[in-house]
Amino acid sequence: MQILHTYFIQKTLVFKYPFYKRVSLTRENIMKKHLKKLVGPAVSLFFLLNMTSTSYADSTVSAEVGFIFNTFLFLVCGFLVMFMAAGFAMLEAGSVTSKSVSVICAKNIGLFSIAGMMFWLFGYNLAYGIPEGGYIGSFLPWSDASKVDTGYSDGSDWYFQMVFCATTVSIVSGTLAERIKLWPFFLFAAILSGIIYPIVMGWQWGGGWLAAAGFSDFAGSTLVHSTGGAAALAGALLLGPRLGRFTKSGAPAPMKPFAASSIPLITVGIFILWLGWFGFNGGSQLAMGTADDAIAVSTIFMNTFLAGAGGVMAAATVTRLGFGKTDVIQMLNGCIGGLVAITAEPLMPSPFAAILIGAVGGVIVVYGTKFLFALKIDDVVGAIPAHLFAGIWGTLAVPLTNPDTTFGAQFLGVISINVFVFIVALAVWGIMKSTIGIRLSKEAELKGTDVVETGVIGYAIRD
Repeated sequence: MQILHTYFIQKTLVFKYPFYKRVSLTRENIMKKHLKKLVGPAVSLFFLLNMTSTSYADSTVSAEVGFIFNTFLFLVCGFLVMFMAAGFAMLEAGSVTSKSVSVICAKNIGLFSIAGMMFWLFGYNLAYGIPEGGYIGSFLPWSDASKVDTGYSDGSDWYFQMVFCATTVSIVSGTLAERIKLWPFFLFAAILSGIIYPIVMGWQWGGGWLAAAGFSDFAGSTLVHSTGGAAALAGALLLGPRLGRFTKSGAPAPMKPFAASSIPLITVGIFILWLGWFGFNGGSQLAMGTADDAIAVSTIFMNTFLAGAGGVMAAATVTRLGFGKTDVIQMLNGCIGGLVAITAEPLMPSPFAAILIGAVGGVIVVYGTKFLFALKIDDVVGAIPAHLFAGIWGTLAVPLTNPDTTFGAQFLGVISINVFVFIVALAVWGIMKSTIGIRLSKEAELKGTDVVETGVIGYAIRD
């Protein structure tokens, strides 16, 4: 009876209210749709929970995508480092007297061109053709053997390494300004970029004997900056100071007319160098194919900036407290000293440690400049304190933040590279001095290098 009653009610409802059947069917459809929505995620969840730990952890990009990212990192950071050439040109042009500006421009674009050609001709293979644990590579031109398995394009690696090579030569240019002949300098630039720098570069970055000994120099505090500084020191000793640079008592004297010729130009040059340094250090991570690499590059950028800032403010503080004035030139060079110091290890330090490392670099620049004055060594742009001295400090400081390194290995690398470069550079400068001559005559120096070497006046209007 109950079944018949229910059946009667349903028939009655359908007869009296036709919408009842439509409502019942709609509810049934809704339930089916909800069920379908639940089945898909449930099945996915089942497979997700049953994935192996290996497949779950496999979140890296493919080899080809990694190849693209790594190559892109090399190229982008490479052109940032190349832009540093403009910074060096501005820094040097602003630091010299107004009668020597055009030659500075000629030297900087010339040395960059020479370095690129020499590094292609055999510099690259002198560095990277070195046997494991060896001392020197081969005198062969660069050739392209790009493969996806390598992780990056060979051309991008050549370009990135080439701009480091050119940076090394740029360091020498400023120190010897206003009294060196243009073409002998170009000849030295060819030797430094094609032979001297690639050899020491191969000792560590090419897997040579210093790499085997445990020496670490992440982006080149010693391999690039101290190398350039040591070569500059050798040249400055043989070349001698500019006429009138030191008084009879040995005190430094201001050069005329207008030294430095443009403080704003120096400042712009420093900002460009600071910007380029992010490519210098960040690109030296040498990979951008994983999240860890991206985090590492970001950390390097941050520490690079903080070290430069620490160098600036340390130099400002020291000059104010120690000499009564806030020396803007030392502040600007202090930035370079801080950046050079952090370059040996920009990844491992904490932000505070990066500031301290850079600050010490800035202080070294100030007192390193005073030390050169005491020795009557004329370094026009302050490259020796900023690159050689601060580079030594930064390299020796690596074990303070990187537990995988030792002070013994760092000391071995600093001594061997700087002594080798200094002795070879001194020999090269000495041979050129005794044969073709490296210094302008007294008359030519008094007229100005612009008039004698290029015939183009940097500033047509002088007060």
